[in-house]
Amino acid sequence: MPEEGILPTDREESWPVHDTEDLFRDAWVMSLRRDLVSHPGHGDERFARLVLEHPGSVMVVAVDVDERVLVLEQYRHPVQRRLLELPAGLRDAEGEDPLVTARRELLEEAELEARTWEHLLSTHPSPGISSERLEIFLARDLAPGDRGDFEPTHEEADMTARWVPADDLADAVLDGRAADGPLALAVLAYLHRRARRGAP
Repeated sequence: MPEEGILPTDREESWPVHDTEDLFRDAWVMSLRRDLVSHPGHGDERFARLVLEHPGSVMVVAVDVDERVLVLEQYRHPVQRRLLELPAGLRDAEGEDPLVTARRELLEEAELEARTWEHLLSTHPSPGISSERLEIFLARDLAPGDRGDFEPTHEEADMTARWVPADDLADAVLDGRAADGPLALAVLAYLHRRARRGAP
């Protein structure tokens, strides 16, 4: 029977790892390994789990005075689709504060700066295989910015940007037109926070 009256919260826990094999590891910031794991107290029953080692990432919900969200369109090869996304990037600078990373990603990908920043939520987008932790920030009071000598390459060089009303973007999420998981979490979390604060 489910427990009642318990405040929902994640808990730290680590199961025994009996063997680890690197399947992919080079100078890139991500690696793939295979762990042989057992349930605590049941060491005789061992099973394999793949782990994508990930440095973490950030995402930015940039909202203007008209309640529009800055949306990027980018080709994603694994799903072979051009997805609606939000400015985002890897935390590949060791020790860097995630807000600093978020500011840089907004500037590099959208050529925008924000005077007001707020942490919106933290999430593990795919905990069944990846160690990634995603930090999502809300950015307001926006102004054009200069990304300096940053030059987009590959898929980023083909990105397009546009403004979409926040409510329309949420509708696109709920009816399946915008299927990027982190975007869905970010936009719905923003609208929930906005509603709780009694904003427009």
